Amino acid sequence: MENLIFSLNATMPIFLLMVVGYFLNRIGWMDDDLAQKLNKFVFRLPLPMTLFVQLSGVDILKAWDTGYIVFCFVVTLLSILIAALLSLLIRDRGTRGEFIQASYRSSAALIGIAFIDNIYGQATMASLMIVGAVPLYNVAAVLVLTMTDEESAQGDADAAICARRGVDSALMKRTLKGIVTNPIIIGIVAGALWSLLKIPRPQIFVKLCSDIGDTATPLGLMAMGATFDFRKAFGKVKPALLASFMKLFGYDLLFLPLAIKLGYTGEKLVSILVMLGSATTVSCYVMARNMHHEGVLTSSVVAITTLFSAFSLTFWLFLVRSMGLI
Repeated sequence: MENLIFSLNATMPIFLLMVVGYFLNRIGWMDDDLAQKLNKFVFRLPLPMTLFVQLSGVDILKAWDTGYIVFCFVVTLLSILIAALLSLLIRDRGTRGEFIQASYRSSAALIGIAFIDNIYGQATMASLMIVGAVPLYNVAAVLVLTMTDEESAQGDADAAICARRGVDSALMKRTLKGIVTNPIIIGIVAGALWSLLKIPRPQIFVKLCSDIGDTATPLGLMAMGATFDFRKAFGKVKPALLASFMKLFGYDLLFLPLAIKLGYTGEKLVSILVMLGSATTVSCYVMARNMHHEGVLTSSVVAITTLFSAFSLTFWLFLVRSMGLI
C-alpha cells in the first residue's frame, strides 16, 4: 500500500493538472488559442529556465554520465526502428509516417521534468536523458515524415523528383537549425557551461530564474489538458491503439529490464521510464500537419496516451518501487 500511495502521489498531480486544463477549456476560461500560446511560452522560457537553474547549481562533471546518455540514445534509436517495422502492417504510406513518430516520441521534457520533480525535487538526470534522446527525436521525425510524405510519391518526372529533393534538403537544414536553437537544448547547454566555468550564482538571480521556471509544470500541463479532444482519440482506432500500447507499455517492457540489468536505479531509472513510457508529445501533431500529413492518427495517439499515461506511469512506478529500485 505504501508503494501504491508513493506512485499515486507522483502521478496523480500531473494528471489532475491536465484535468483542470480540460475543465478550464470547457468553461471557456482557457480556449485553444490561449492553450497554444501557453504551450509555446512554457517551451521557450520556463522549461529551459528550470533546466538551467538545476544544472548550473550542480557539479556537472560529477553528474555527467556518458554511458547513460549513450544508453538513452541507443534505446531511442531502437524504439524508432521497432516502430518502423510495425508500421509495415499499415498500407497507407502517410499513416505509416505518423504511426512511427507517434509511437516513439515522448513528452520527455514537460512530463519528464514534472514527474521527476514530484519525486526528487530536481531533475538533473532528466536533463541528461533529454540530451541523449530529444535531438534524435527531431531528426528522426523529419526523416520519417519526409520519406512517407504522400506528395513525394506523386509524379515520376525527374525534374519533380529533383525539386522535391531540394525541398527536403532545405527542410533538413531548417530542422537541424531548429535543434541547435531549441530552447530546451540551450537551457541545458547554458546550465552546463555555467557549472563548468564555476560562474557565481547571485541569490536574486537564482530566485528570479527559479520563480520563472516554477511556472512550467502547472501552465504546461493545464495547456496540454486544454487541447485534449476525446473525439480525436477515435480517429483511427486500430493503428492508434497499437501505437499507444507501444508508447505506454511496449518499449518499457523491452528496455526497462535492460536498464535494470545495467544497474540504473533511482532518478536515472525514472528518467528512462519517462523517456520510454510517457505520453506522445503534442508537437508531433504540429510537425505532421506541417509536413503534408493529415494528422488524424497523430492526434488520436496524443489524446489516448495523454489520457492513460497517468495510470500506466503509476503502474511502472509502483513496479520498480516494489522492487526497491527507486
